[in-house]
Amino acid sequence: MFTGIVTDVGTVRSADQRGDLKLQVETGYDTSTIDLGASIACSGACLTVIDKGEDWFAVDVSGETVSRTTPDLWREGARLNLERSLRIGDEIGGHIVTGHVDAVGEAVEASPEGDSMRVTVKVPQRLGAMIAPKGSIALDGVSLTVNTVEDAGDSTLFTVNIIPHTAQQTSLGGIAAGRQLNVEVDVLARYIQRMLDVRAQ
Repeated sequence: MFTGIVTDVGTVRSADQRGDLKLQVETGYDTSTIDLGASIACSGACLTVIDKGEDWFAVDVSGETVSRTTPDLWREGARLNLERSLRIGDEIGGHIVTGHVDAVGEAVEASPEGDSMRVTVKVPQRLGAMIAPKGSIALDGVSLTVNTVEDAGDSTLFTVNIIPHTAQQTSLGGIAAGRQLNVEVDVLARYIQRMLDVRAQ
């Protein structure tokens, strides 16, 4: 489990396709405190640490993960929002995030609003019922508050604001139209929608 509060922005140092895709990620974390087998959210995808060095850790990215996430993240030089797994007693500053990406969304508009950037994101309509105004959503692993939601045919559009702190501390700074994003809806909404779907059968 995670909270969507990014604690480091890592850089993919190498990406090698050997069965699964193996990434070596440069990090500012004290890697002596990272256990092999630990979970680290990498731009919203929960991945398992399989190796580490003084300033890096390695993860395997399965074909399933690659197929369901933003492919541009899994290349050399890509910047990844990192968050270590939640420990009992930790402060939950964002919301409960599982690290399981629901869909790849697309930023269709990004415009300044005060000191912030207001971003409109398009996702498949099947997620629309699980996104609510003033609810929580994770974009590339960052916990954000939904401003507005609008269903538009086979898509749903929602807006969020990227405040200056978030822009500086994550990879969302400089976001522009056309960027793809890993989207995870609120886990409670996911379960409620499943219960409603079963009840309607």
